[in-house]
Amino acid sequence: MNPAEADLLSTVFARDLEAERPQDRWLIESLWGREAVGVIGGSPKTMKSWLGLDFAVSVASGTPALDRFRVEAPGTALIYLAEDGLPQVRSRLEAICRHRGIPLGDLEVAVITEPTVRLDTPRDQLRLRSTVDHLRPRLLVLDPLVRLHSGDENSSQDISRLLGYLRDLQRSFELALIIVHHTSKKAHAQPGQSLRGSSDLHAFGDSNAYLARRGEDVILTLEHRSARAPEPLTLRLACLPDGAASHLEIQNGACDEAPEMPLERKLVDLLRRRGPLPRIQLRSELRINNHRLGEILIALEKSGEIRRTQDGWGINGSSTHSRPPA
Repeated sequence: MNPAEADLLSTVFARDLEAERPQDRWLIESLWGREAVGVIGGSPKTMKSWLGLDFAVSVASGTPALDRFRVEAPGTALIYLAEDGLPQVRSRLEAICRHRGIPLGDLEVAVITEPTVRLDTPRDQLRLRSTVDHLRPRLLVLDPLVRLHSGDENSSQDISRLLGYLRDLQRSFELALIIVHHTSKKAHAQPGQSLRGSSDLHAFGDSNAYLARRGEDVILTLEHRSARAPEPLTLRLACLPDGAASHLEIQNGACDEAPEMPLERKLVDLLRRRGPLPRIQLRSELRINNHRLGEILIALEKSGEIRRTQDGWGINGSSTHSRPPA
């Protein structure tokens, strides 16, 4: 073929590229990028799966991750926990939901129930792609990496092929993707260098979260390719009165660096979890005066996020019949 007749690669001048809007940067404020791929890494028993489930429940319900970091883009979450039995997965999800005040029946978390998934095989690559295409999740959590392939995790060739497939999946469906992976026993200056296997795993991440045990607590260190990470957080697994594990709790004050959730977001979050609610209850829950509440309601109604219903104010698009509240 004559070079002049060959198809050209798609190009655009930099000045014509679409600009990133600040509100589109995060899936979970300060913790995970909107369409970021990356790793939750740590040694055994550092609550990696609990963190992945916390993120999944937060995205699916619109409730703050770790009870502090707001979700900017709620939506369906798809999870695969290869090392946990399905009853255990349900039990953990129920515990987090109970803590958040969310009915499990309302939770848009889909669970892959296959006994094995091997993403280095064309068959399972196609099956996962078809599943993602069907569900259109906002977040995909795969836990752990070692159960997702049969290759050599120290081989950059094997790992790069697998990561290439996952990156293509993320870009094709504009989702965020989390891989849970183990760290090695060797100490390194940077947490990401401790990830077991090929160094491609560290380079792959747009957002990464690393967990390290310190007595009863676990230290969470965040890392982002294009944003400043918050200071490390100290986490502890909280328990119910019967001793069963419930949810992760932040123990230190570093979480105070997370931006305070604006009243508008608090109101939307409240309605997403509890609504529709009458105006008098919104005033009580948010602890604001009637004039300020009125301003927020008008602004959110104009933006199309909320609407008046027969039971009060609710999220736009809910099934409740519209009628101005008393």
